[in-house]
Amino acid sequence: MPLHLVSSPAAAAKLAAGIRASPRRRRQLLSQACHFPNHRASLSPLSSSGERSAGRAMAAAEAGVSTAPEASFSATGVKQALISLSDKTDLANLGNGLQRLGFSIISTGGTASSLESAGVNVTKVEEITHFPEMLDGRVKTLHPSIHGGILARRDQKHHLQALNEHGIGTFDVVVVNLYPFYDKVTSGAISFEDGIENIDIGGPTLIRAAAKNHKDVLVVVDHKDYPALLEYLEGKQDDQDFRRKLAWKAFQHVASYDSAVSEWLWKQSNKGDTFPPSFTVPLSLKSTLRYGENPHQKAAFYSDKSLSLVNAGGIATAIQHHGKEMSYNNYLDADAAWNCVSEFESPTCVVVKHTNPCGVASRQDILEAYRLAVKADPVSAFGGIVAFNTTIDEDLAREIREFRSPTDGETRMFYEIVVAPGYTEKGLEVLKGKSKTLRILEAKPSGKGMLSLRQVSGGWLAQESDDLTPEDITFTKMSERAPEDSELSDAKFAWLCVKHVKSNAIVIAKNNCMLGMGSGQPNRLESLRIAFRKAGEEAKGAALASDAFFPFAWNDAVEEACQSGVAVIAEPGGSIRDQDAVDCCNKYGVSLLFTGVRHFRH
Repeated sequence: MPLHLVSSPAAAAKLAAGIRASPRRRRQLLSQACHFPNHRASLSPLSSSGERSAGRAMAAAEAGVSTAPEASFSATGVKQALISLSDKTDLANLGNGLQRLGFSIISTGGTASSLESAGVNVTKVEEITHFPEMLDGRVKTLHPSIHGGILARRDQKHHLQALNEHGIGTFDVVVVNLYPFYDKVTSGAISFEDGIENIDIGGPTLIRAAAKNHKDVLVVVDHKDYPALLEYLEGKQDDQDFRRKLAWKAFQHVASYDSAVSEWLWKQSNKGDTFPPSFTVPLSLKSTLRYGENPHQKAAFYSDKSLSLVNAGGIATAIQHHGKEMSYNNYLDADAAWNCVSEFESPTCVVVKHTNPCGVASRQDILEAYRLAVKADPVSAFGGIVAFNTTIDEDLAREIREFRSPTDGETRMFYEIVVAPGYTEKGLEVLKGKSKTLRILEAKPSGKGMLSLRQVSGGWLAQESDDLTPEDITFTKMSERAPEDSELSDAKFAWLCVKHVKSNAIVIAKNNCMLGMGSGQPNRLESLRIAFRKAGEEAKGAALASDAFFPFAWNDAVEEACQSGVAVIAEPGGSIRDQDAVDCCNKYGVSLLFTGVRHFRH
């Protein structure tokens, strides 16, 4: 057989494209490919896989035959697997496993090189497509010789006839994962152009094609599924449920990937708009829970993989060092406690029961802060959640473990959860000794500026998070009497606490310590009475904060507060009867401050 010299890879590609043409047309293409002007024919051996393929194609063209069987092994009994990976975890095991099971492996670029290094025989994609990788890798697998072999239905005769006519082989397994777009755009500042280049196109197309045709093609996007895949193939099973699960996972993988791209692009192009016309929240199952709010309700916990929540901290990313598994209600209560304690700059302890802070205290001595927080409502604190914004050392751990209830001085306090930003080695050891069931969580401070989502029947509510602190607002004196510095400080502390109490909410505080709170009542007056009942005589000279304005003053909440001896009241203002509140406070010599900010919490 004569040796044909090709002047360039481009000429070889053009020649290869014509191998399925008529004999006369193949001879024309061969002649053109061998006589490109301004190119010197090379006498060196064909070095690249594309050139080797072209050489075989030229020989076949001269003989007037097709090389189609080389690309259609699966149609004639040889199984084919396509592998193209960015994350090459466990690739060697997968490749060797498939090869042991008799699969011919087709692969791309770096994946092919890794497989070859692991001793796996590989056919490169360009040997199948007879077309080189181009456009800096943007086009590799986007070709009928690949997608035809994936999408063809094996139960449709005309599909198989079409493949045979065009010399295309079928694929039985497709293993693909995607460019690490999520990791790239969250790793730090990157240019818009770099972000765009990390958007995978060929990968999602392969995954979607294989997942659509999952009846005939097994699609895998997660290296954790490699063992199950090999076991399935080795057993020669025909379990459609297994195939469907892999297909679901594949579509979900692409959907999550696309949601990250969409979120990133929205922020790049709509920097001033908080609420996109539509968006997807990518959730990933973290754990199934024993039950929901009640034992008859099933439940699960999902982590949010939105780009905006990367490094945002909070309970969802907390590390559990000890104790029983977290329950549905545990997550809600721990979140409430952690969000509250994270608001304070000074060393602070917060005790929460049923998502309401029932005790809050700030002191330089964190042990004292803990005791005062429990003392605010020891009955509610029993069985609650205790949160700190400081590292728990051995002394604090021992105090938590041994502290007795202020109600009788004997009963050791019991808690469901302790959460803090960190623990010393000895502190953690001591705290673990309190109870086998005590859940010990280590959390990072919750991020600010997050979008808050809440479900209602048939839809979702979205709002900006309530991140305002006393330093962000002005406490405007409305009464004749101005508060003393200590009273203003108490008012700010109470205002920060009431922000985390369910409406209607009242908090009474003094010396950076919550004395009493009333929450969740349908009317503000009842919440106020509950708060005073808990504060007792300590309410005299204290500050009172309300999450919303008082609709009535005389013979109502404002007057009762004044008569109970508070020194200062902080409320948003905004009622048509605000002047009544001012007049009432003036009568009793109480300072009245308007914040201009409401803190409803439903």
